Amino acid sequence: MEGKLTVVIPVYNECGTVEEVLKRVAKAPLRKEVIVVDDGSDDGSREILERLSGNAADPEELRIFFHARNRGKGAAVRTGIARATGDWILIQDADLEYDPRDYPRLLAPLLEGRADVVYGSRFLGGAGQTRYLQHYLANRFLTFVTNLLTNQNLSDMETGYKVFRRQVLDGIRIRSNRFEFEPEITAKVARRGYRIYETPISYHSRSYQEGKKITWVDGLKALWALFRYRFFA
Repeated sequence: MEGKLTVVIPVYNECGTVEEVLKRVAKAPLRKEVIVVDDGSDDGSREILERLSGNAADPEELRIFFHARNRGKGAAVRTGIARATGDWILIQDADLEYDPRDYPRLLAPLLEGRADVVYGSRFLGGAGQTRYLQHYLANRFLTFVTNLLTNQNLSDMETGYKVFRRQVLDGIRIRSNRFEFEPEITAKVARRGYRIYETPISYHSRSYQEGKKITWVDGLKALWALFRYRFFA
C-alpha cells in the first residue's frame, strides 16, 4: 500500500481494554501512525497511556494526547484529526468491539478508487451482532432517517468504523463534542456529494457492565443532529 494510514483512537475510561486495542492495531500490516486522545479519563487509562508513550519503540508511530477534562468522543476525534498526517484517517474505538484485522477490508474501496469514505457495517453479514435489541432498533431507525434525509442507502450510519480520504475531512468543520459526531459527519459528507461505501465488519458488542457508554439519550441527540447538520450547519 502506498501512502499512510492514520488511526485516531478516542479514549475515555477504557483501562481494561486500551492496551490490548493498541497491541491489535500495531499488528495491522500497514504503514500507519496511531494517534490516541485520552478524553479526561479517571480510571487509570491515562496512566496506562503515559507508560506506553514512554516505552514506545517508534514515537512517530504512536502519539498520545491528553484532554484536561472529559469533553466527549467528538472532541477527542477532532483533536486527533487535527494532528493526523496520513493519506487516510480511520476512527478506532478503544474497546474491543471492533477488530483491527478488518483494516484491509475497510481500505480496499479507497485504494481502488471506488469510494471517498468507507463505513464498516455491522449489519451486512460480518461476524457478531449487537447485544441489545433496543440498540439494534435505534441504529436501524437512525440509519433509515439518515437515508431519507441524505438520499443514501446505508445499513449502519452509527458504526464506529469510518475511514476517510484525508481531503474529505480537510474540507469539513466538525462541531459535535460527543456521540453526535456520527450523524454530523455523515450528513456533511453526503451534502458534499462524497461517495460512501459500506463493507461488512466483525463486531463484538459489549455490555454496560463491561463499559458500554451510549444510552437512549444519545439516540435522541443523534436524531436532532441529523436534521441540524443536514439543513442548517
